[in-house]
Amino acid sequence: MFSKSLAAVALLATNAAATIYYAGVAESSGEFGVWSQTTTIGTGLPGVFGKDYSFISKEAIDTYVDQNKVANLFRVAFLLERMCPLSSGLGSKFDEAHFNNFADAINYITVTKKAYAILDPHNYMRYNDPSQQPMTGSVIGNSSDSKAATTAQFGAFWGELARRFVDNPKVIFGLMNEPHDMPTSLVLANDQAAIDAIRNAGAKQLIIAPGNSWTGGHSWMEGSDSSGATMCKIKDPLNNTAFDIHEYLDTDYSGSHQECVNLASTKLAPVTAWLKKYGFKAMITEFGASPLASCNTYVTDILNYMATNDVYIGWTAWAAGPMWGTRSPCCNGNKDFGSLEPGSTASDGSPGLYTTLWVNQIQKLLPTTLVWSGMSSVTGGM
Repeated sequence: MFSKSLAAVALLATNAAATIYYAGVAESSGEFGVWSQTTTIGTGLPGVFGKDYSFISKEAIDTYVDQNKVANLFRVAFLLERMCPLSSGLGSKFDEAHFNNFADAINYITVTKKAYAILDPHNYMRYNDPSQQPMTGSVIGNSSDSKAATTAQFGAFWGELARRFVDNPKVIFGLMNEPHDMPTSLVLANDQAAIDAIRNAGAKQLIIAPGNSWTGGHSWMEGSDSSGATMCKIKDPLNNTAFDIHEYLDTDYSGSHQECVNLASTKLAPVTAWLKKYGFKAMITEFGASPLASCNTYVTDILNYMATNDVYIGWTAWAAGPMWGTRSPCCNGNKDFGSLEPGSTASDGSPGLYTTLWVNQIQKLLPTTLVWSGMSSVTGGM
């Protein structure tokens, strides 16, 4: 039954009208360098660029764009506490040196390489203490926490960032990485404040908005405070906002186990139906798998499932980044398989996930319909 289901999905993928306009990898390293075993607030802040954290390797972007000639999307992580130092708080006042380094990475991707870039504040809808992410820091907009940044401050931040990139048609505004353990109404309020501020700044590019509960696709409709019950109320005057969904394939959807056991075509069915019902689009900006041969069919399944359902417009696999070394960003079970960074190797010297997962599996299933021109949009370039 399993193999027949996969075969059917693969057949449909060849016949369906493709709507995957953007595909590539998440670039994870901009959030590095702040972990504290003792939860010491301020650890690694601001940090030394190029030593404690980085954004991209330009050579790696070259490999994905020039050598592979297929990847057109990179999701670039950064920390709010570095962009908006604790001394001034979350808002429109930026650390200019930090912003310039970030802008250099984004401009290399979008201007030099002519690809698209997601701006990714990797903060879990929290601000002021990333020392043990994803659990530390005050929830943005939590009025019962006197240390918390407000929803208005979050909007001010996004208004300023959008203003600075208003003339770059190839950016995508990824409002927040994986909100969790907070009221879904507050996720909606923060998302809406950001959308309003971005549009008020004159920016027309694509926005991707997260839901609650780690923005998991499998859990979108679950629980008494589900994303599905609330996030349908989101509004964009330009109708150029999609939802940002994450979906891992292991037993608890955390991306921390080697074994793949959850078939995306089954687990994503409820959120896919929800997207169709309300007329929304989505991107899956985090998914991944270990190099176990048993995971191959699961990776094929999630890629083909997105290709056969026109509510999905793009994806990024988790993760590449210049700071990973032999460590693995996901799905490793405490083993070091390397990352999706080109040239990555596992701790035993064998090929890393770039070879075993990207080249050997994902790259072979990349869409041929990716766009390389026009403003980022839910329709693939305006």
